[in-house]
Amino acid sequence: MKILVVNVNTTESMTASIGRQAQLAAAPGTEIVALTPRFGAESVEGNFESHLAAVAVMDVVSTYSEPFDAIIQAGFGEHGREGLQELVDVPVVDITEAAAMIAMLIGRSYSVVTTLDRTVPMIEDRLTLAGLYTRCASVRASDVSVLALEEDPEQAVEAIVVEAEKAVRDDRAEVICLGCGGMAGLDERIQQRCGVPVIDGISAAVTLAESLVSMHLSTSKVRTYATPRAKKIVGWPISVVRSMQP
Repeated sequence: MKILVVNVNTTESMTASIGRQAQLAAAPGTEIVALTPRFGAESVEGNFESHLAAVAVMDVVSTYSEPFDAIIQAGFGEHGREGLQELVDVPVVDITEAAAMIAMLIGRSYSVVTTLDRTVPMIEDRLTLAGLYTRCASVRASDVSVLALEEDPEQAVEAIVVEAEKAVRDDRAEVICLGCGGMAGLDERIQQRCGVPVIDGISAAVTLAESLVSMHLSTSKVRTYATPRAKKIVGWPISVVRSMQP
């Protein structure tokens, strides 16, 4: 089984970290291929960057030449999962939805602890669109930027723990979801501090993707996520067109 795990930003070191966490979560025999978009922002922390990332993720997947069995979109609260589901015939799992789905299996309510406050509405909207928001106790911001997660991981853990503890104490959350792909691998340390289950979206998405492949299930194509109609699309895929220009 081969799973593509696609980072939504262009920071290669973060792609590598996401890929390592995905491989740790994968079952024996599952191959993880971590991909970085060929264009876009170094970190995704707003709607403009998220919409750009959606196109970049579809671009890098569309131009991947080898067979694969599933895709994981490794951005929390990002746009674009629906477009990917139209483009491919294999399961597509978004880490936002994967984390929330797993959380609801082990607790009545969950909270998300993310990076900057400006990303909170995006996550709330993603969860609402997916029908997962009714059991979300809160979405809290640690005020740690995406890039700072790598620059000072110790400070990042402390900031995340502070908000996670508030979510458990004040919002009555029973499970914590880490609200950024860049937080991959921090779940165990934060769980030890908070005393409740902590879910890393990358690990959750890998597990769900493997299950869907094993059950021979993929996206329904009868209506909402039907394959795009055949028509002329100018300048697509973007990276191919750019590489052909003098």
